[in-house]
Amino acid sequence: MRLEPLNLYELEAHAAKFISPHAWAFIEGGAQDEVTVKRNRSALEAITLRPRFLQDIEHRDLSTTVLGEKISFPVMVAPAGGHMMAHPEGELATARGAGAAETLMVLATGSHYSMEEVADASSGPLWFQLYHRNHDTSEMLVKRAEQAGYKAIAVTVDTPINSPIERSIRHGSERPRGFNPGNFVGEEAGLGLVADTLDALYYQAPFTIPLTWGELGWLRQQTSLPIVLKGIRTAEDAYQAVEHGVEGVWVSNHGARQLDGTLSTIEMLPEIVEAVKGRAEIYLDSGIRRGSDVIKALSLGAQAVLVGRPLFWGLAWNGADGVRLMLEILRHEVDLVLGHCGHTSVQTLNPEVVNTPKPTW
Repeated sequence: MRLEPLNLYELEAHAAKFISPHAWAFIEGGAQDEVTVKRNRSALEAITLRPRFLQDIEHRDLSTTVLGEKISFPVMVAPAGGHMMAHPEGELATARGAGAAETLMVLATGSHYSMEEVADASSGPLWFQLYHRNHDTSEMLVKRAEQAGYKAIAVTVDTPINSPIERSIRHGSERPRGFNPGNFVGEEAGLGLVADTLDALYYQAPFTIPLTWGELGWLRQQTSLPIVLKGIRTAEDAYQAVEHGVEGVWVSNHGARQLDGTLSTIEMLPEIVEAVKGRAEIYLDSGIRRGSDVIKALSLGAQAVLVGRPLFWGLAWNGADGVRLMLEILRHEVDLVLGHCGHTSVQTLNPEVVNTPKPTW
């Protein structure tokens, strides 16, 4: 009889036993020396909370909205490719788990299952994450996402050059093989690729157009959906993003998987909040493992946070139920910390809730 995990770290330890070493290296790995992987955690841990007492906190409300969509608490599921590495139902299970927790899932371009299949399985809101490879491919994906009921397009901007994960390479290849790119096979994609064939298994849509600020204008013409830029790391880019009319700025260092030696996302957040000045919603990912991390990010200006690697841990525990369990663990912790900080709503969190360390350089 296995004991239900009390926190995400126990969930991670269980998953490590059941996901193949090759897939585990790909899921857990970061860029180069993985310094920023560690920094994502150490910077969050360096921020401390300022608890407030002698206040009525009996009735607490964790709900919030993202781009007008209500979610039950401010934690969403980040996009990540290859969910079948952790469970045979892959993204279908993740969507069911997120929906059961009444929160939002962002589906990756490189999902095993198609966006239509995931939409059919989901009871919660969905965004679609886009890698802008070329006009024909991006137009095809964006229009399908809109038709399938996705609520926003999250464009990943922090992969201008492919950055192999050294830990994963040492286990055999840069990325585990053997799964179909669900959004590129079948009649909906119109690419002539058939599932479970070698052409499909090794298909990668070529990057033929650099993603630039100018390309955002083209993308805006392809869809009426809100556009979120994922991977913003500086005030300069955040300012440019809102000047170009995006509805969401997603502070992310890709889980430290693309470039080592950068600041953590929580360290980047204050300058980005200052640059945006309320003209777009702000989200944050990379390193969220505790409810206290969520409270810290919201207090410093994020509207909501997203979790990536933990979705694989939940899938390995028990598919959709495991994803829901992972989210419910975080919900319980968010609620506990919210109350201890003297707040009854995540909407009232502010910088006075936290102490931020002064830079030592």
